Amino acid sequence: MLNTMELPFTHKPGRRERQLRRRHQNPLFAWPPQEVAPEALLAAQQADHEDMLAFREHFRALIERAVDLPPDAGSDVVLSLKEALEAHYEQSYALPEDHREERAALKRLIDLVMKTLWRHAGSDPLAHQELSDEETARAIHFRLLEQPLVADILHPNSGIGADELAATVLSATTDEIEAVCELFDGNELAQLLAHSDARLAELDQQGIGIDLSQARDRLALIRLRAEA
Repeated sequence: MLNTMELPFTHKPGRRERQLRRRHQNPLFAWPPQEVAPEALLAAQQADHEDMLAFREHFRALIERAVDLPPDAGSDVVLSLKEALEAHYEQSYALPEDHREERAALKRLIDLVMKTLWRHAGSDPLAHQELSDEETARAIHFRLLEQPLVADILHPNSGIGADELAATVLSATTDEIEAVCELFDGNELAQLLAHSDARLAELDQQGIGIDLSQARDRLALIRLRAEA
């Protein structure tokens, strides 16, 4: 039987390949466990690589846009640039390979844009509070993105459908689960718990005798965080 190490998974995969690796021979997704076809893995790797090339092209254009921003640019122009910078920062976590340098550059530009917005706010206390709240939320968001599963869930074209979410989270690392529990609201966590319980119960009923102890530990952690 083909195992994970025999497939050419990459060391720093993109979002599509990561999800294939989670699914490969994983009974939480299907029983009997399904192997990822080599051609499916190759297609995912190619698509992830194309995303990376597009990101690099858009990144250069975005840097030029930021450099060419006039000092007297209006708030709408500045806000549009900030949103584009934040979107690119988030998308970088879904790509293969290492993009720490690009993220550092994007973060510096976001900080510069925020300084401009603070100047536009003048002495307005409400505007100051809104900007302060936004900076706090952004810091939390960027921290959560460091967990691959969060980046994959949040991607606009996420390959993690509702039917795979429970199996995906139950296969995650502890750090990823902690981040997901922080990301999801109460209703989302309740749904995740219900679907996870149902999946483990289904495997138990099948009497297949596989070790689900790690999945149960992960479920217990989700339950603990949901009840906190």
